[in-house]
Amino acid sequence: MTARVTMDDLKRALQEGSGVDEGVDLDRDLPTKAFADLGYDSLAVLETGLRLGRENNIEIDDSVFNDLDTPQQLLDAINQALENQAAAS
Repeated sequence: MTARVTMDDLKRALQEGSGVDEGVDLDRDLPTKAFADLGYDSLAVLETGLRLGRENNIEIDDSVFNDLDTPQQLLDAINQALENQAAAS
């Protein structure tokens, strides 16, 4: 079975990399709220995605992160990359 990155992993990476704006409840808002509404810009999304890629020993092209609007989309992209890597092995 392929390892999966969880929403808790994503939350931790966001907090460690970019912090959390006051008034944002990542436990409640994280999966479906837009990154912009959570206070994260495209650079924070890129850094978080690359961080999770490094932690899981996968290479993900920067362009993958360009059109991701929500944390769930980011999580899905990383987990898809993990599945692709496992299938190629």
